Amino acid sequence: MAGDAFVTGWGIALPNAAVDNAHIEAVLGHIEAQSAAVKRRVLINNGIQTRHYAIDPATGEITHTNAQLTAEAVRDLCRNAGIAANDIACLACGSSSADQVIPSHASMVHAALGTPPCEIISPTGVCCAGVSALKYAALNVAAGLLPNAVATGSELASPSLRASHFEPQIRLNVSEIDDHPMLPFSNEFLRWMLSDGAGALLIEPEPRTDRPSLRIDWIDLISYASESDVCMYFGLKKGEDGTVASWRTVDDEARLWRGGYLSLSQDVRVLNDRLPELMKQSFARMRDRRGIEPDRIDWLLPHFSSNWFRQRLYDGLAESGFTVPWERWFTNLATKGNTGSAAFYIMLEELMTSGRVRRGDRILGIVPESSRMLFGFLHFTVV
Repeated sequence: MAGDAFVTGWGIALPNAAVDNAHIEAVLGHIEAQSAAVKRRVLINNGIQTRHYAIDPATGEITHTNAQLTAEAVRDLCRNAGIAANDIACLACGSSSADQVIPSHASMVHAALGTPPCEIISPTGVCCAGVSALKYAALNVAAGLLPNAVATGSELASPSLRASHFEPQIRLNVSEIDDHPMLPFSNEFLRWMLSDGAGALLIEPEPRTDRPSLRIDWIDLISYASESDVCMYFGLKKGEDGTVASWRTVDDEARLWRGGYLSLSQDVRVLNDRLPELMKQSFARMRDRRGIEPDRIDWLLPHFSSNWFRQRLYDGLAESGFTVPWERWFTNLATKGNTGSAAFYIMLEELMTSGRVRRGDRILGIVPESSRMLFGFLHFTVV
């Protein structure tokens, strides 16, 4: 980057009260087609104990749109950083679960904030959408093009996880009266994995003097889409041979639901086979470029969707000669859940408000995205 850019403020929004494992279906609804054994296995493996849903547990009504949730995180940031929302020069809003296809997510967030005209951009994707938003905001400020920028990551997964969402898909796939309806594992797996939340970061050209700030040293994004099948998808139907078809090619409503085009899906085979290996390759590529060493990392903030990947990530880094002791790892997956593009923001906010960071500490963020294998790496220094 030509000049410096600093994270000088942070904010989050987590909708409603935390939901523990015993009460997931009380909020999302019960699906008879789901397997208790699958639920138990996924929850044990992912290690998530509580998460948040933008759903009223009493009525089942949606309590927030994605844009509203993101705007709440920006307002929380403004309160914490002492900046007026009207002074925001740029909104970079990353998400995989915008409320609509058009207009853009950032447009809807800007409207929800009701602030004066500003620059906006809406990176899409899954977990790395928030990384892309942060990189865009940082580059704008570092280049001297804008006096500040706000980057956000947000997810509203719960509307697509409700029992009522899957009802047409299950019903239309039952051809005989005696058939036992089943929800595909590719859909059911994610029902126990995802949750809602939003985070926001303020980027300015100078650090604050009254609180710790983070110098953004660099942000790298590396895609391996050309070396992997589609892994996580929405709006597509994936065949056994790996080919995909878009929902836009389907005119028949019944076929749209029967084929699961409108249900979020995860190909767990590709996830297990490709993600760990490509994670190692992308990390080695980043390390060759940046020359980082494990003894120069004070905090490692890894985003992983499941605790099952925690040891595999540790082992993969260790095999590369990059062993960071567990006491220098920081994650809140167990208490905040998997919030996709918002996860790194929510982790960073909790670390920065914990009182545990010190001037000179170096933070390395690792954000893998399974959709078609994209990897984000972020390095900060506390100043």
